[in-house]
Amino acid sequence: MPELPEVETTRRGVEPHVIGRKVTRLLVREPRLRWPIPPQLPRLLQGQPIEAVERRAKYLLFHTPVGMMMIHLGMSGSLRVLTAGEAPARHDHFDIELSDGGVLRYNDPRRFGCCLWIGPGQSHTLLSNLGPEPLREEFDGAWLHRLSRKRKTPVKVFLMDQRIVVGVGNIYANEALFLAGIRPDRAAGRVSLARYEALASLIKQVLTSAIEQGGTTLRDFVGGDGKPGYFAQQLYVYGREGLPCKRCGRPLRELRISQRSSIYCVACQR
Repeated sequence: MPELPEVETTRRGVEPHVIGRKVTRLLVREPRLRWPIPPQLPRLLQGQPIEAVERRAKYLLFHTPVGMMMIHLGMSGSLRVLTAGEAPARHDHFDIELSDGGVLRYNDPRRFGCCLWIGPGQSHTLLSNLGPEPLREEFDGAWLHRLSRKRKTPVKVFLMDQRIVVGVGNIYANEALFLAGIRPDRAAGRVSLARYEALASLIKQVLTSAIEQGGTTLRDFVGGDGKPGYFAQQLYVYGREGLPCKRCGRPLRELRISQRSSIYCVACQR
């Protein structure tokens, strides 16, 4: 699943190709995504300039004078910047055709993504109750420590709760916990303020590094410029079960936490 760095990489990739361009047509080939594409969306978007492309959590928000188009990449979605006339592939579900002849094409083999509309002055339930962005100042160790008190849930599950902080998915939670020396199954309420301060700083570091390197190479993810990310080369634990720890050399182990794979080092994480 594309995580926050992959979504931010996509935003940065498509932004210069769409800002200031008008939408000449929204061509919908398959409206049946996780939630159906609103039938009025082509009419609402036609002729509207795209003023900004924002990311909130893993949602991309395309601002126009009459509202926002909200896109989520789901588990396997991608946005590609193409030129007009390129034939669609099997899972290319819609095109945003632009006034300069460019096309923003959405591909999603599993159809778990979405393309929805938010009217002016409105909000959306999918954006409600979201925690802070992990790269902003309001997210820090004190925030994590305060919300974690008396919680018995594993700290990894706590970090992946979008009400606590957005965008820290499975890959980057594994990596940050390793760097902080915290076992992923430790109870969130048993992590000290000092360790949460270190963890919050490392989450920022890991996500920033991943964004700078273009996201993590996943089988289904391709950036907005058509190039895969390269952060996978830097991973310490994710996808490395049984391989030697890059710090101590012991074989990495796997835990199943909330039905998700969690790779950790028995020596380096406590």
